[in-house]
Amino acid sequence: MKQSEIITAFYTAFQQLDVEKMVSFYHDDIEFIDPGFGTLKGNDAKNMWRMICSRAKDFSLEFSHITVNSAHWEPTYTFSATGNKVTNIIDATFEFKDGKISKHVDVFNLHKWASQALGFKGRLLGGTKFFKKKLNKQTQTLLAEYTKKHS
Repeated sequence: MKQSEIITAFYTAFQQLDVEKMVSFYHDDIEFIDPGFGTLKGNDAKNMWRMICSRAKDFSLEFSHITVNSAHWEPTYTFSATGNKVTNIIDATFEFKDGKISKHVDVFNLHKWASQALGFKGRLLGGTKFFKKKLNKQTQTLLAEYTKKHS
């Protein structure tokens, strides 16, 4: 499979919330980086997708501009903590090893996401380093709890 086909298959599986198919495209030594979770490696990166897909509410996903090492994607969902509707605009880059994704970096405007997800508090604090650090700690704690329950 060509790299662009792997990226397309990854997001097609994500549209269907077929998380096991999604993570099958990840190398065992995967490194995932984004503003919400920070840096995750190996099974933590795979379990992040398992957790996200298991909690998805009112979820839809559009993706476009697939190249051999990048994609644009826009998930829309209800943020469970507040019930707010979120549409996130994300640009992703990929590196490959042994025919699988070895590095996946998502870039998005954390302040804009926080404003949608958290409302006033997100508009007020979502652009700060303090918020990002606190969010990374919270998401990694949630991921650790999810992993403990499902291992």
